[in-house]
Amino acid sequence: MPAQSEPKPAFQGSCSISLNGQTLEANTGERLIDVINRTQTPLPQVCYQPKLGPIQTCDTCVVEMNGEIVRACGTSVSPGMQLNTASARVKSAQGEAFDRILKNHQLYCSVCDNNNQDCTVHNTTALLDVEHQKYPWQPKPYPQDHTNPFYRYDPNQCILCGRCVEACQNYQVNETLSINWESDHPRVLWDGGSEIGGSSCVSCGHCVTVCPCNALMEKSMLGHAGFLTHWPQNALDHMIDVVKAVEPEIGYGPILQLSETEAAMRNTRVRRSKTVCTYCGVGCSFEIWTKDRHILKVQPSEGPANDISTCVKGKFGWDFINSPERIKKPLIREGHTFREASWDEALSLVARRFMEIKAQHGPDSIGVISSSKCTNEESYLMQKFARAVIGTNNIDNCSRYCQAPATQGLFRTVGYGGDSGSIHDIAQSSLVVIVGANPAEAHPVLATRVKQAHKLRGQKLIVADIRRHEMAQRADIFFRPAPGTDLVWLSAMSRYMFDHGYAKADFLAQWVNHVDEYRASLEPFTMQHAAEVCGVPIETLVSVAEAIAAAPSMCILWAMGVTQHCAGSDTSTAISNLLLVTGNYMRPGTGAYPLRGHNNVQGASDFGSMPGWFPGYEKVDDPAARARYEQGWGVKIPEAKGLDNHEMVNAIYEGKLRAMYLAGEDMYIADANSNYVGGGFEKLDFFVVQDCFFTPTCRFADVVLPASPSLEKEGTFTSTERRVQRLYQVLEPLGESLPDWRITTALANKMGANWTYQHPSDIMHESASLAPMFAGIHYDRLQGFDSLQWPVAADGTDQPLLYTEKFAFPDGKARLHPLEYHAPESVEDDVYDLHLNNGRLLEHFHGGNMTGRVAGIHEETPNPFLEVSPELAADRSLVSGQWVRLTSPNGHLRIRVLVSDRVQGKQIYLPLNTLFTDATNMLTGHHTDHDTHTPAYKETPVRMEVLPETGENPLPRLNFRYASRTPQNGVEVERKWNRSDYVFPGDVSNGHNSLVQITPGHQKK
Repeated sequence: MPAQSEPKPAFQGSCSISLNGQTLEANTGERLIDVINRTQTPLPQVCYQPKLGPIQTCDTCVVEMNGEIVRACGTSVSPGMQLNTASARVKSAQGEAFDRILKNHQLYCSVCDNNNQDCTVHNTTALLDVEHQKYPWQPKPYPQDHTNPFYRYDPNQCILCGRCVEACQNYQVNETLSINWESDHPRVLWDGGSEIGGSSCVSCGHCVTVCPCNALMEKSMLGHAGFLTHWPQNALDHMIDVVKAVEPEIGYGPILQLSETEAAMRNTRVRRSKTVCTYCGVGCSFEIWTKDRHILKVQPSEGPANDISTCVKGKFGWDFINSPERIKKPLIREGHTFREASWDEALSLVARRFMEIKAQHGPDSIGVISSSKCTNEESYLMQKFARAVIGTNNIDNCSRYCQAPATQGLFRTVGYGGDSGSIHDIAQSSLVVIVGANPAEAHPVLATRVKQAHKLRGQKLIVADIRRHEMAQRADIFFRPAPGTDLVWLSAMSRYMFDHGYAKADFLAQWVNHVDEYRASLEPFTMQHAAEVCGVPIETLVSVAEAIAAAPSMCILWAMGVTQHCAGSDTSTAISNLLLVTGNYMRPGTGAYPLRGHNNVQGASDFGSMPGWFPGYEKVDDPAARARYEQGWGVKIPEAKGLDNHEMVNAIYEGKLRAMYLAGEDMYIADANSNYVGGGFEKLDFFVVQDCFFTPTCRFADVVLPASPSLEKEGTFTSTERRVQRLYQVLEPLGESLPDWRITTALANKMGANWTYQHPSDIMHESASLAPMFAGIHYDRLQGFDSLQWPVAADGTDQPLLYTEKFAFPDGKARLHPLEYHAPESVEDDVYDLHLNNGRLLEHFHGGNMTGRVAGIHEETPNPFLEVSPELAADRSLVSGQWVRLTSPNGHLRIRVLVSDRVQGKQIYLPLNTLFTDATNMLTGHHTDHDTHTPAYKETPVRMEVLPETGENPLPRLNFRYASRTPQNGVEVERKWNRSDYVFPGDVSNGHNSLVQITPGHQKK
């Protein structure tokens, strides 16, 4: 069955085989088709896709093996094989197989939007030199399906190869698609027969990416890709009829030559540019096809993090690039309005005001905030601007809102504040534990790797969360700890390991310090205590502990359900403690994985946009590090840690912070207690915001500078797995907007800096020369899809798996960190009796600043909503669509409810997609993590007032959440082989022309 979704063949050493009379070396057990492709021997293969593995539906890859006709994709190499790919029997069988495919597909390549030199059906027609069809095309009795906002399915062009089904069932593992092989007219089905719209399809685009023809196509391609394809359909139909009329006389050869000429012409106007996704921290990379500013398609292929995978946002969520709401010129406040200005006027004003405020109140009266949406190079310049131009360490980024506690927990215990390994390690682990994270919606491509391993390779999955999301539904064990109590059960797990002899004593003795002190600190954390505090049955906790003890390898994944609490750093520390106690570091398939939320939230911190750290996590109070940067920049740098973004807001109220420069961050919406944050912004003497859109934060600004999003610039991003990848410019900046690095450079130079950067590679070169962690990161090592995972030595050697030789402390040993449990500081009471949880949705990103401007996403999920449990709905007489008012001590908002069993009891869930409406953070408070000042967003008690208005259901029936998946074991090709009208082409080539049932021996070839 599928390739990456099943264990790769166990190679048993090399062997010699013969291919068309030539001896060559191969690996015993590898797929025969891979060997043949490696030699570049021509071989038709319509259904085979290396990432999906041998589907075995098309039969075009048949070869002669030791005198027998077999499918090359379904046959493994064995010593001494005698192979022939060009015998008469082989050619006859291949021709028969492909003729059957053409019976299902109408060739009209010249007027097809998929005629882009990569159509498998077109290219196979040419490879086999097909001049005439043996079986005429037979239309199917089904209409095209256009009900999905992003792609359409044309059954009349579908060749039933099953690639889309295999991708959906066993690669993406959304388990929506199937083929009704037993039907008189088989076709691809969504949920067993539904239209695409309203099915369980999550619009990830896997099916469209792997389709070998035009049966599944992006709507953005239709009528746009070809030179003739924008013509009316009736005109195209007439052209197709003309071609079909002449085909019997002239054959397909001249017709294909015409279509190949048209395809080559497309290259003159279609640009294909590699980029890295601008949404979550998984780090998907792909090519974007553009014609002028129109995005034709997103095509993943060889991204090191995602291969052929995408999610709905990465595949289809790019309409915001051309939004009419983009800021195209600098804006300067005049009273209560803004006017457009030239760059020179705007930057001159900013430079003058910053210098005046610095002179009057000192450099620490100014704060600088970088963005996790900007590149590494831009983050580096922002922190350099703060330290070298302004003269302050008041520099931060939005990792303060999510990932700082996870970084702190890892700093304490293992030394590096990043993922221990790669997504590949998560996929190959024996056990994955997910705590307070919803990767199926927040990190969907990473989640596919867990779903693959769980479904197909026996990986065990444990999920601890207060909400029953998709990964919880799939888990072997799912339990709901009381909010804010994860530290207790995690510490109880560590104690259980010691008490029952499961702790890895040898590992601890060799690699870990403070074992005895830590073990003593676990005295309060009994299983009974954990059951009482967490509200989880002790039997469940023991089952979890035994599963952890039995697992040969374990990874723990966590995110904002852990970090956005007052004890976020301590709970993150407890996770790493448990991994150390069980010996789950320093090996493949093990380690700690704090899932980074934004595309470059890892890189923003890595490259120094933090108040206490230089790039590469060297402390600003380290004299050696500070001296290196002072020499490199030619300035004096303050040694005292600066203010983080939470402290900056408090400092405004205290009169200590007078000005702020904020790039790419909608801080009013993102920070907790929006009313308090907005009140602070109003008090600033001078406020500069740099962004692509006029966000709610911009309303408080004195100057707004128009920045360019990722598709309009070059640079690098660093993903959650510490992977540094290069993005290339896809489009020219819109209007007068500029990449952030150019704006910051121009502003610095207005203030006398004399920076001379001409390209982001210059900035990376400077950073690599100063930060030992990045010493070997150079653009020539990041060409195309090449990537590096930090730390990177000067010779370019990187570390996909951390801690293979030592931990990142001077003595090379990790440190167990004793902890005490502190209950949440803000809890429900008689007045505020509901627990408000919040987080992301799959189709939207954060508040929706980008995805809210994508028409298709808005069509599927146009409204914010509040999930309430059936129990609460019954108690308060609520139905989906009912308007309610939520009130906390900090504010209130109106919202419509959605009754859902994903939440329980008095816990409610408010997704973050609140663009153009009241935001979640109107309710969240001022409590923070004790160590990092990350707001305790997940500790928000509220009360609910049921309003008299009842509206329509806020979630349209088009949305996938209403549907039920139809899981099966991939394409289930055996059902095709078992059809009474199926004959293996190898039998036909041997003269067996009757429609006989395929024999079991042939089925397995």
